[in-house]
Parts: sequence; C-alpha cells; structure tokens
Amino acid sequence: MILLVVALGVLFGGGLIALAATRSARLASACGAGFTVLGCLLGEAYAFQALSSRTGGALALRWEVPYGWLRIGMDPLSAFFLVPIFGLGGLAAPYGAAYLYPRRGEKTLGPVWLAYAVLLASMALVVVARQAVLFLVAWEVMSLSAFVCVTFEQEDREAARGGWAYLIASHVGTAALLVLFLLYNRHAHGFAFDAFRTASLRPPVAAVLAVLALVGFGVKAGFVPLHVWLPEAHAAAPSHVSAVMSGVLINMGLYGVLRTLWLLRLQATWVGIVLVSVGLAGAVMGIALASYQRDMKRVLAYSSIENMGLITLGVGIGYWGWASGHSEVATLGLAGALLHLYNHTLMKGLMFLAAGSVLHGAGTKDLERLGGMLKPMPRTGSLMMLGSVAIAGLPPLNGFVSEWLLYLALLRAALSSTGAASVLLLVAVGVVSLVGALAGLAFVRLVGTALLGQPRSDSPGHAHESPLPMIAPMALLAAMCVVIGLYPQGVLGGVSSVGAELFGHPAGFVVDGAPLAMLASFNAGAWSLFGLGAAGAAFVLRRGGVAADVTWGCGYARPSARMQYTARAFSEMLSERLLPGLLRARISSRQPTGIFPPPAALASDCRDPMTRGFYEPFIGRWGDRFARLRWMQQGVLHIYLVYILAALLGGLAWSSFVSWRAG
Repeated sequence: MILLVVALGVLFGGGLIALAATRSARLASACGAGFTVLGCLLGEAYAFQALSSRTGGALALRWEVPYGWLRIGMDPLSAFFLVPIFGLGGLAAPYGAAYLYPRRGEKTLGPVWLAYAVLLASMALVVVARQAVLFLVAWEVMSLSAFVCVTFEQEDREAARGGWAYLIASHVGTAALLVLFLLYNRHAHGFAFDAFRTASLRPPVAAVLAVLALVGFGVKAGFVPLHVWLPEAHAAAPSHVSAVMSGVLINMGLYGVLRTLWLLRLQATWVGIVLVSVGLAGAVMGIALASYQRDMKRVLAYSSIENMGLITLGVGIGYWGWASGHSEVATLGLAGALLHLYNHTLMKGLMFLAAGSVLHGAGTKDLERLGGMLKPMPRTGSLMMLGSVAIAGLPPLNGFVSEWLLYLALLRAALSSTGAASVLLLVAVGVVSLVGALAGLAFVRLVGTALLGQPRSDSPGHAHESPLPMIAPMALLAAMCVVIGLYPQGVLGGVSSVGAELFGHPAGFVVDGAPLAMLASFNAGAWSLFGLGAAGAAFVLRRGGVAADVTWGCGYARPSARMQYTARAFSEMLSERLLPGLLRARISSRQPTGIFPPPAALASDCRDPMTRGFYEPFIGRWGDRFARLRWMQQGVLHIYLVYILAALLGGLAWSSFVSWRAG
C-alpha cells in the first residue's frame, strides 16, 4: 500500500506548499492544483490496480493515542469507493484553479487549497481505515475540511449559513457514530474492524447498531429527513467543491452503511425493506423539491438526494434478494446501485461544474435572471445539455443504463414474491417511474430556462465562455458519460468483486452482462441516428434553407424577454397544485385592489419543508432556552477551571460507581 500512502502524502504536502505560497495567488493555485492532480493520479492508479486484481493489503503502525493503532487496509469495497474520490477530485482541481483565480484580489487562495487537498486525503483515509479511532479521526477531519471549503466566501450570508448547517449536521451524525463504535467495542473488546467482524452479536444488538449506522452515516448520505444540510452547503460552496461534495462526499455515507452491514453480517429481509423505504422517500422528496428551485445549484443538490435515494433503493433490493434467497434479484439490485453510484459521480460532477461555469460567465445562478446562455456559452451549454439528458435517466447515456437495472431488479423482485409483498414492489416500480418523470421535468426546466430563449437581465446578456481549464474537465466527464452508456460492461468486474465481498459469495456473485450488452447496442443505435440527424441539419443550414429569427418568438411580432416562460411558470402546475401540501413552495402575494391600488407583490419560499417546518422552529425554541444559561459564561478563567474540575470529578464518580456495580 506504499503507493496509496505516497498519494496521500503528495496531497497533503501540496496543500501545505500552496498555503506557504499564499502571498502569490498564481503560485498557490498552480501548486494546489498541480499537486492535487499528481496525488490523485497516483491514488487512482492504485485504486484501479486493487479493484481489477481483487487483491487486498494491510498496514498497521502503533499510534500514540489511547486505543490507537494506525490500521489501514484494502479490499474491493474500499477500492470501489477510492476510484471516484481520486477521479473526480483530480478533475475538479484545474477547474477550481481557474474558477477561484478571479477572486485573488479579495481572498487568499492558499488556505482553501490546503482544505481541498485535506478533504480528498481524509475521504481516502475513511475508506481504507480499519480501526474505529482512526476512522473517526479521518471522518472528523473530512467534515472540518469540507466546512472550510464551503465557507470560502464566509462574508456571504448564504455561504456562512450553508457551512454551519453542514457542520452541525455532521456532528450530529458523528455523535451517532461514536455511540455505534463504543457499543461495538463493548461486545468486540477492541476497536479494530477485525474484532468487529468476528464479534458474536445477538439480533437485537445488531439491529440497534444498524439503526445507529443509518442515522450516523445517513446524515452524510443525505437520507431523508437528515438531508437538510445538503442544499444549503452545496449551493454555497465553490462549484468545484460542490461537485466533489455531491459526487463523492455523500458517497462516504453509503460506504459507511455498507461497511457496517458487512461487519454486522446481517442477512435479514428487514434490512432490505428499511433501505428500500429510505431510498424511495429520498428519491421522491429530492426530485419533487428540485423541480421548483430558483437556484441552479439547489436544483442539483436536491437531485443528489434523489439519486442517492435510487442508489439506496438498489442496495436495499440487493439485500432483500440476498436474505430471501433470490440471487438474481440481489445481483441486479446491487449492480444497478453500484453502477448508478459511478454514474452519479460523473453526471453530478459534470452538472455542478457546468453550473459553476454559467455562474462564472454570467455572474448569477438564479434561473429567473438567466436565459439564452447557449449562444454566448456554446461549449458550457452543450455539455450541460448532455449532462441533463444523462441525469434525467434518458437514453443513450449512462444514467439510463443503471436506472434500467434498478427497474429490472424491482420487476424481478415483484415476480419472485407473492401476496402483499408483490403488490408493494409493483407500487415501487410506479414510484420510481414517477421519479423519472419528475427528473425529466426538472432538467428540461433547468436547461430550457437557463440556456434557451433570451437573456432575462442585463448581467447574462454580457456572459462569456469559460476558459479551457474549466471546459476540459467537463468534457472529460461528459465523454465518460457517453463511454459508460456504450460500454457499461467495463464496470462489471468491480461490481462483481464488491458484491462477492458484501454477500460472502466469492465465486457465486456474477453479474449477467446480457442486459447491459443489449442496452449498449440500443444506445449505439441511438447515437448513430443522432449523428445522422445532426449531419442532415448541418447540411440544411449550410445551404441557407433556414431563416434567422428571434428565439422563442411565440407568434408575437415584437417579442421580449418578459414574454418567455419563467422558471416558476414552468413548474407552477406541479409545485403549487399537484404536489402534496408538505412539499409545495409557499407562495405569498399582494393583489392590486381599489381604484388606486398599492404596489402588487409576489414572493415564493422555496426552502426545504423540513427546515422550514421542523428544524428551524426546533433549533430556535431550544436556542432561546439555552440562551438563559449565558450567566454561566463569566469570562473569568478561574470559574472555567472550576467547571472543568467539577466535570472531571463527576466523570470519576460515575466511573467508580459503574466499577462498583460490576464488581
């Protein structure tokens, strides 16, 4: 594992060099991006080698902390999650250099590059950690470094709110993980994962540990209702950081769930049922809220909740099939989930980078102010269109392939069941179909409003295309979306090895490539038809057979930008009439009345309903109560020392009481 250690060292060392060179924005950006790319290339080479060869490795060193052994190891599950960390992290680095450099006069760039490098290194350390203390340290460093990245523009109220929402949510999850590992240690008599794996646990204890894992890791994965930090933080962070957080960071939550289930060796149908329920709830709620957001990056953030829901749904189907003895269902469900995890990394990375490119070129991410961006930003607009088709699950791109596997898994599960279970699984097929339809609506709305038509304000009217360091990473991600759509079988080896590890069938977990080969042929035919159509259109345009006119004239003689559909008008039927009341946007208006009416007004509140209806009132209520304890903050050192002494004596008394009861 020397290559992995070297890669982590290059990342961290490059971040320190960027911090030391912070006086020169150009040098700090070059060192930060350059060393990050180098470290990610080394780490990616190791991850691919470990995944393809299905070989492991381990490294254990004494660590001078209580219960401390620096234990790291490699297996197919760790390698599978390392690939997107180093892949998307490395691609986003040169983009980030070009994206952040215009802010050099306002902000120092060295600290954010150090935080970005530490974020990637800590995520890699999370997936290779084989000891609970090291895992929690890496998890906490990951959370803190992401907080620093999110609050890069800390003077912006949105960035400050997003950063603190993320930090509070992360520590709530960490508290659950701390309890999880302490309970595990009580039964395993050690913090090493090997001891966890071999511990003998009664079913109720295993169920409690599984629930703690779902809560602790579910915060990071964006499971509903623990998702509320995600739209706040992803919308506020620099766009290359948003891409990494959405495409990679939330994967850490799913990794934690899978690793815990592997350690617990749970083979129970209720695990699959819970995961399917959590996945369906996240998919429906995420895409419903994405369909009416004004902020482009909030649309993408809620789409991440939807896609993480689909991935969790596939994992749940896999575990249900495994526990029920339906190996084909287990294979299809897990294969669809893991393939969609890679696809989501590519698609969401592309979409967040494209959104950042629009923000960089137009100066806004508000869909009500954008419009006509395809003309001044043709490369960004074309790549965003391709990403939107992919993430909406439409052929001939990669999102269609993995979602088709999920449909097949649900249908096979329904056919393999009887009675109420079969009916519920068929209902789940309908729910996933609804999610796909809403995803199509959300991204047609995003593309149509932002890229087509005419500019709705002066700022987008002066938009410009982004530089090559920003376009090239997007083009590579788009190319990978096309390649996986045409050759999804290339991912099957990694999926098979992960499935064999999770389900304990080293020779029996084989993914059938026939459905994927059929879809690949279909996608190739669709691309051929698209190419013929594009060639025909180019031929007609060259002959001059098409007259130029204003975009979206709608039959008017003198159309203006105000005559276009707004983003709100596009989704009004859904967001204000069809969605359940809990998920709707809150609309307040003041209509003109009387002979001399006062000014009319219309306002829409698109905040998350869980934030608006539960978390903000809850935190506000308890915040007011704890504010009454401010008298304890005297600002006197001696009083604080008394507090520490009292807490220490209380802890010793409790420890003595527990020892006395046990003896």
